[in-house]
Amino acid sequence: MNDGFRVAGLGGVDPHDDARAVRTWRWLQWILFGASLLAIPAFYLELAVDSPMLHQMGRAFYVCMVAGFAVSLAWMVHLSHKPKRFLMRNRYDVLIAIGAATSIAWGVTPWSSLEWVLRILFMGLVAARIVVSLRGFFTPNRLFLLLVTAAVLLASAGAGFYWLEPGVHTYAEGVWLAFESSATVGYGDMAPTTPASRVFAAFVVLLGYGLLSLVFASIAAIFVEQEERLLRREMHRDIKTLQAEIASLRREVGSLGGKAHDDEGPVERDPTSGAHD
Repeated sequence: MNDGFRVAGLGGVDPHDDARAVRTWRWLQWILFGASLLAIPAFYLELAVDSPMLHQMGRAFYVCMVAGFAVSLAWMVHLSHKPKRFLMRNRYDVLIAIGAATSIAWGVTPWSSLEWVLRILFMGLVAARIVVSLRGFFTPNRLFLLLVTAAVLLASAGAGFYWLEPGVHTYAEGVWLAFESSATVGYGDMAPTTPASRVFAAFVVLLGYGLLSLVFASIAAIFVEQEERLLRREMHRDIKTLQAEIASLRREVGSLGGKAHDDEGPVERDPTSGAHD
């Protein structure tokens, strides 16, 4: 990871650490990514439903999340030559594990104002962790992958609004509200009304705005790349022309130099030129 993410506590494993730790981290970070995803259903199962069974299911997701982070970090500490340095480089993951463990033990809905703030901060940390894990896949030159991801996000967000928002009566209305939220259009015909749907809308806006920015940046990069490709071809053609002209000039200069040397020839000395009158 780059220096910016290393400062934020997402430094991964030191490349100069134990070779086994470096190899293990390459696949272990995807386990952490999967564990991070569990926070999304856990958050909304605890928030949006009154069923004790679904509420316990949300707690179970948090338990799995804590177990995934704890086991992964403990295994890396075991493999690393400098465990304290590894934990400092990945203190962000440690904080997420602590937040998930706290979510298991803390109160049930309705949440207090303090718990609302802490849980939203926790979900923000998890969302940032997910984005960092996927940043390599969302480069501007991967337009198809970005479009597929945007479509999946829109479909999922539509289902989320259909489930969380009482004013949404059909899945199509949920998709429309998801599009309005992600595109930040805000026509006013539909709006989230419950705390659960409003929190959900906040994350949809952030993710949707980021994905739309990447999609448009990718489209612009395609046109810019085409222009650059044409410019490179013209430059290569001009360079070849210049090389041919320089080679021709060298041959002409070489032939002129050889002709001048032949015209001078050997100079014969007059034997009487040194005699005095």
